[in-house]
Amino acid sequence: MAEEKKSGGMTVREAGRKGGQKVRDQRGHSFYEEIGRKGGETVRDTRGHEFYEEIGHKGGQKVKELIEAGKRRAAQQAPADVTKVEKTEGGGENK
Repeated sequence: MAEEKKSGGMTVREAGRKGGQKVRDQRGHSFYEEIGRKGGETVRDTRGHEFYEEIGHKGGQKVKELIEAGKRRAAQQAPADVTKVEKTEGGGENK
């Protein structure tokens, strides 16, 4: 994505980062905790408990898929690793 320079010679990304750092320095960590809590309460009041159940289920399904994919990858690599070990251990004259 191309970033456009504003008249001040700063990209939008740079300006956003600079503004975020200033807020962090002025307001501190507790500010972010407070706005996160308020946002969570608003979502709870607007969407209800079922929303959290739904997104929790989706997150759990994603983790399950990632674990299964990792196991498949490990199983595919395991036979290749065994073949390499057998070749290096099995046929040498220097025992």
